[in-house]
Amino acid sequence: MRKLIVKTAIILVILYLLFMSFLSFQQESLIFFPEKLPPGYVFEFEQAYEELYVPAKDGTKLHGLLFKVAAPKGLVFYLHGNAGSVASWGWVAKTYTDLNYDIFVLDYRGYGKSEGTISSEKQFYEDVQAAYDQLKTRYAESRIVVAGYSIGTGAAAMLAASNKPRLLLLQAPYYSLSDLMKNLYPIVPAFLLKYKFDTYRFIEKTAAPVVLFHGDRDEIIYHGSSEKLRQHLKPTDQVIMLKGQGHNGMNENPAYQKELANVLERVE
Repeated sequence: MRKLIVKTAIILVILYLLFMSFLSFQQESLIFFPEKLPPGYVFEFEQAYEELYVPAKDGTKLHGLLFKVAAPKGLVFYLHGNAGSVASWGWVAKTYTDLNYDIFVLDYRGYGKSEGTISSEKQFYEDVQAAYDQLKTRYAESRIVVAGYSIGTGAAAMLAASNKPRLLLLQAPYYSLSDLMKNLYPIVPAFLLKYKFDTYRFIEKTAAPVVLFHGDRDEIIYHGSSEKLRQHLKPTDQVIMLKGQGHNGMNENPAYQKELANVLERVE
């Protein structure tokens, strides 16, 4: 019996080390779940859109969709979650165009029609900054609202800290990716993560108003993440908890839409 216990323990240690090794070298496949679209893919949205291509720092072409209204109050620069592409995320546009805002939805590297693959946090940030810089040539930065959902919240917070947008909106934000992984997978050592996405560090450096939205039934990013972020906010910033809201579908939630309208009205 003792030999069996020792043998079992050795097997478990080997499996654990193999998993840690896989995690060290294959983190992208565990964090990002892109939907790839062919170059000629035609989107089927009910509202008009413009396809934009953005050259990244290394020449890689990034793709996104710009939905426009007749007389926009500003632009929502939107960074979506870790799965899908603008083919699925473009449907969120109506929530913002109904409030008379144009909205640009970016696909990260390897998502949709965007070229390349994600290989580092630095590259991820540089890509979203390149897209933001291009949109700044079309919209005054004082009229740009930076918004991020789930995995996009870290990069959205980085943009707001490094630039001067009118407002930062974070939907289902994490305190940091290390903190989230600790909550979801406590056996995984945080030091192995090469993607830190320290949202809290960027929020501390953000001069623009910040509003966090989180569902109190979020099953992916625990809503306590936003409560932890609260301590890094300015006194005038907000944390809005949405009763009964899970991780997905926030943009379609009437309660979110009502709160969003109030927030945008206050900053116009």
